[in-house]
Amino acid sequence: MDLSIKTEYLRDVSLFEDLSEQHLIELAELTTVKNYTKHQIIYRVDDPADTVQILVNGVVKIIAKSHEGREVIKTIIHPKSLFGAEYLSSDGVRSNTAKSVDKNVICLEINSEDLKDYLRDNWILTQKFMQMLGRRLMYVERRFESLVFKDARERIIDFLKDNAKINGRQVGLEMLVKHSLTQQDIANFTGTSRQTVTYVLNDLKRQNQIYFKRKSILIRDIASLS
Repeated sequence: MDLSIKTEYLRDVSLFEDLSEQHLIELAELTTVKNYTKHQIIYRVDDPADTVQILVNGVVKIIAKSHEGREVIKTIIHPKSLFGAEYLSSDGVRSNTAKSVDKNVICLEINSEDLKDYLRDNWILTQKFMQMLGRRLMYVERRFESLVFKDARERIIDFLKDNAKINGRQVGLEMLVKHSLTQQDIANFTGTSRQTVTYVLNDLKRQNQIYFKRKSILIRDIASLS
């Protein structure tokens, strides 16, 4: 990936959209292209928190594991998003694991100290970074409330709606969501079981609220999905 392509990609990331062309070029020069195959570890628990990743292609999941070895998906990362950035506020180690979902995941990796330098020199960029972290914290709080107050069906439907907003494409009155997640991934994200995910998806399909295949879900009417 040459410098001009990296610069163009950084321009599309909302955090960097107000940077000057020269600053984008300088930032792009500091990035390293990283390629990952399917289900490859990008970083793991206890690794040094010395880099930030910007997702160019594919999907990444941020996971933790219980004492019994069960995987819990904390966050799903889509292209043009930063991840690992929460560690900029500390000099510690990572408390989560990042794992590729697709077979062709591409990231731009930048040293944490280099990004800190840009934040120190640009108050507007620092404000946007803080807003980004604030939105992510609010999202985590909503997910926690969902796990506490909503039943399994509601959590799975929330997952479908959130993914439609982030990654969906309008097709007439319907919403098409292409994804790389298995039903076990959905279960790990929603705090349910794979059997429950299968039952709820099949029930929604039977009611003609959705139609799904292995890598896509078509939501008939997202406003009435229930």
